[in-house]
Order: sequence, then C-alpha cells, then structure tokens
Amino acid sequence: MRVSVTVRAFIELLRSGHGRRPILQLSAVDLRLGNGVDSRSRTDSGLDLESTPGFSLTDMRETQSSSIADVAELTGLSQDTLRWYEREGILPRVGRSASGHRRYSERERELVLMLAALRDTGMTTEMMKEFVALLGEGAASHGRRVALLERARERLAEKRAEIERASTALESKIGHYQELIAAGLDCDGAPVTEEVRTLQTARE
Repeated sequence: MRVSVTVRAFIELLRSGHGRRPILQLSAVDLRLGNGVDSRSRTDSGLDLESTPGFSLTDMRETQSSSIADVAELTGLSQDTLRWYEREGILPRVGRSASGHRRYSERERELVLMLAALRDTGMTTEMMKEFVALLGEGAASHGRRVALLERARERLAEKRAEIERASTALESKIGHYQELIAAGLDCDGAPVTEEVRTLQTARE
C-alpha cells in the first residue's frame, strides 16, 4: 500500500506533546515502501549491495525494520492490538522476515503511529480503517480525509463536554463535603460529636 509522505507531519500534529519516542530513521539506503528503490540498490559509494559477499538487500531490510515488540513499545499499542489491526484490515499486511515474523518498515511504523494518534482522538476502528484506505488514494482523497477528521473532531468535542459535566459534578460534591467538614455537620446537617469530627477530617 502506498502511504502519503505527509503521514509524518500528520503524526507530529496529532501527537504533539504526547511524550512518545521519536520515529525511527532508516540509513542512507532508502528502503521505504513505494519509493521506487531498485532491487540492485547501491550505497552513496556505489557499492552494489546485491553482489557484496555475505550481504543481501533482504538482510538490510530486516536490519533496518522493527519487530512487533519494538513497534508495540514505540506506539503504546499492545502486540495483540497490532495483530488485530492487521487481521481487520485497519493496518495493511505487514512484511515478514525470512523466518515469518512481522518486520515493520519505517513507513509501516509511521502508519501505526498515526493509527495510535487517531485512536487517541476517540476515532472508531471503522473510521481508522476508512482513513487508511483514503491514504491509499493519494491527493484525490484530501477532501474526504478532511470530512472524516471533522467527524472525529465532533466526537472529541462531545467527549470533552461529557468530561466537563463529570468534572463539574465532582467539584460540586467535593465542595459539599468540605463545607460539612468545616461546619462539623453530618450529611443531614446535624452537628457531629468530637470523636466523629476527628474522624471526619481524616484523609486516609
């Protein structure tokens, strides 16, 4: 699947201040998905990697890629969640090593980071799946991406309003009990004994 190069900028926008580790970088040999790297890739010095004894481009890819454990640690998503995303088609099928284990390229890591960011906004898995599909359509899907993100923004605004209502209720209840403690009253407004008053002010 071809993912837009704007994914990195999108991740940084959504995840600003989240404190997660920075995106891993590839070496000078550009092995990112969909960039037209020829199978006879060369380094800056012109060395033909495919003809170098004891070294293959596949080895290079596996060295530069990340395991599912690494990606789970990087993104904060569990390994089970990553596997489920792939099974459900939210995340395109991840490349495998010669031994059959998942190996995430830089682009795939960026895509998972983006999915983690979208999930943090409260976006549903169906919306995430739709967004990834839109990425594959290139610039022609920009307007539809905006529309989908606006829907996510509306959901986030609703959740924010719910949190504000809950916070207001908590503050009201805290204030009520603080007033009772200050006045030495029980919940019915009657004065408490000295023994109860000592207990009334305890926090533990």
